[in-house]
Amino acid sequence: MRKTILIVGGGTAGWLTAGYLARRLGADLPGGVEICLVESAEIGILGVGEGTFPTIRRTLATIGIDEAEMVRRCGASFKQGAKFVHWRHAPGQAGPDHYSHPFQVAESPNGMELLPYWLLGAGGDSNWDDVCGPQKMAMDACRAPKLPSHPDYVAPLNYAYHFDAVTLAAMLRDKAVENGVDHKVDQVTDVFVGEDGAIDGVRTARHGILHADLYIDCTGFRAELIGKALGMPYRSCRDVLFCDSAMAMQVPYDSPVDPIASCTISTAQDAGWIWDIGLEKRRGIGHVFSSAHMDDTAAEDRLRAYVGPASERLECRKFRFEAGYRETNWHKNCVAIGLSSGFFEPLEATGIVFSEIAAGMVANLFPWGGDYETSARQYNLNMRKRYERTLDFIKLHYCLSERRDTPFWIENVDPASVPDSLLELLDRWRFRPPTEMDIDLQVDIFSEMSWQYVLYGMGWKTDLSAKAGVYRYREEAIQAFANVRRQADFAIANLPSNRDLISQAHRGHFGERSAAA
Repeated sequence: MRKTILIVGGGTAGWLTAGYLARRLGADLPGGVEICLVESAEIGILGVGEGTFPTIRRTLATIGIDEAEMVRRCGASFKQGAKFVHWRHAPGQAGPDHYSHPFQVAESPNGMELLPYWLLGAGGDSNWDDVCGPQKMAMDACRAPKLPSHPDYVAPLNYAYHFDAVTLAAMLRDKAVENGVDHKVDQVTDVFVGEDGAIDGVRTARHGILHADLYIDCTGFRAELIGKALGMPYRSCRDVLFCDSAMAMQVPYDSPVDPIASCTISTAQDAGWIWDIGLEKRRGIGHVFSSAHMDDTAAEDRLRAYVGPASERLECRKFRFEAGYRETNWHKNCVAIGLSSGFFEPLEATGIVFSEIAAGMVANLFPWGGDYETSARQYNLNMRKRYERTLDFIKLHYCLSERRDTPFWIENVDPASVPDSLLELLDRWRFRPPTEMDIDLQVDIFSEMSWQYVLYGMGWKTDLSAKAGVYRYREEAIQAFANVRRQADFAIANLPSNRDLISQAHRGHFGERSAAA
């Protein structure tokens, strides 16, 4: 008898999981796993998480999504990283007003690490993100990461996407069904728990009682299976991350030829920050804030002031969230994926990547032999460590700020709000920069390069003076920094704009090989 999976809930998390597991577990093969997804037509998709990680390219390729088709159908654009404005200094305060976190790995010519030489002044007055590689300058120029002639998911510059989450979920749904997933539109009315504490079926309004070997909870913040039925607790992280509210708008461009930013722009505010994401036909703009430091009226006023006069005719959607995660995400025969598992905040686009990670681990740990407890132990340990490390990384953006203009920022730099694990990392980095020694590839979502971009973008000082004499390649490093500048100039001159590459996809000229490639 074939093994069965029942996914409760659709949206991006549900359909990404369904599509990925269908391919990895052979839903279309006689010996593969039967997968059914049941979702209610009455529950809408939250649809505000429009940013992704570079890992999304591998995930979409595995599912079988054509890149150009995804760009056309989902109004997608190309994302090369994130830009942080006014995080280090308040508006009007002396000092740099922004820094970037590009996806590209920093240059290391001939195996020589450039970061120590930059810390010792060989990069001049330029910021680390400007001198370590060409991507930051390509982002600033709204360039795309690739040429139209490059194959799907291949590029000289590392990239992810911005997209419309609702249309992406629909595209993932269509591909999952094509790959063998049974789609039921129905309302789950009851969840049955057996004497052994495992789920023993769910009752639906139209299809009766549905049974499966493994149940996956993609019901969002409601957590109908893992939370309400099985009682797995949710660990709040409000003592570390203060933001608990967001409001969002869909803002049309002033002109159909306006440049499309090739990064997420995150602009710090008095009690949070505003995201600005450029899609093909609109910008997604939202204000993430702490309700303990700002009320809804003031938060909406800030958002509308950022958008400008166009906001007067636009609807503002509001939602609440609790930063945190479940320490037990796989209990008995139930796995939580997506918002039912955990959520911090939209900063650094960690929401969808956690769904990617979870789907990948379920595929690798699927209990073919009935070894649920063994799989659950490994899954829970891995996910818990990932959440802990990601919590540290997101807090890093806040706790190093030099802003003291509002209580929100003052409280964020209070060591009492910083996890001991992050304080330990900062202690290490007083006299050496982050390296691969600080990264566990089994659980870390962010590489040492990501930590470096944020750490030094926020003005952290690593004192290498005691061992400055061992760095013998200063002149070579200076030449390497100059070469980065030339690479950036070449990229800006030869890569299309983000909008031009998207237009090529819509004209059907995407992925075609040519001599120019």
